[in-house]
Amino acid sequence: MAGRPQIFNEQEVLEKATQLFWTKGYEATSTDDLLSAMGIGKSSFYHAFKGKKELFELVIERFVNKSVAALLHDIETSHQPIEAIKRFFRAIATTPNTIHQKGCFMGNTIVELSNIDKSLEIMAIKRLKKMEQLFAQQIAKAQQNGQLKTKEEAATIARYLVTQWNGLNITRRMYPDANHLLPIIELQLSVLK
Repeated sequence: MAGRPQIFNEQEVLEKATQLFWTKGYEATSTDDLLSAMGIGKSSFYHAFKGKKELFELVIERFVNKSVAALLHDIETSHQPIEAIKRFFRAIATTPNTIHQKGCFMGNTIVELSNIDKSLEIMAIKRLKKMEQLFAQQIAKAQQNGQLKTKEEAATIARYLVTQWNGLNITRRMYPDANHLLPIIELQLSVLK
């Protein structure tokens, strides 16, 4: 027996759910909040997404896939992949204030869920490690072909970059403008020489 057809654009409602979870966090977001933000009814919500936790898992997966895909595309279309990674970091400085004040969606999720829902925390950590692996691959290639002179292990540099990414996403709440953020970002990126 077929279910009722969806009468909403899934990508649009997922984007609305993402913005709500990013602003309020997982725990503080109720199902009623989601229904209101997404503009769908309860039966449509449960039919399409099963529940809040399943929706959150989908939101995390979609968010990371989009972010990593955008970075990967920039890397693959660049003659200098390390410069693409630098652009990825520099872009933090020029994002709108509304984004600065929300910090990093994945970092927020890991911190919030560390004592609440271990399975969601582990899922968020795995997704953040995708970015780390992408950094490590590109750094190793750049070291091999002589574009990057540092002798530090690629995995260590990649982990360092993720650590800096997490820190920047807190600092941007304190100093939400490019004049403060760019010098910090450039200092952090000096490891990529």
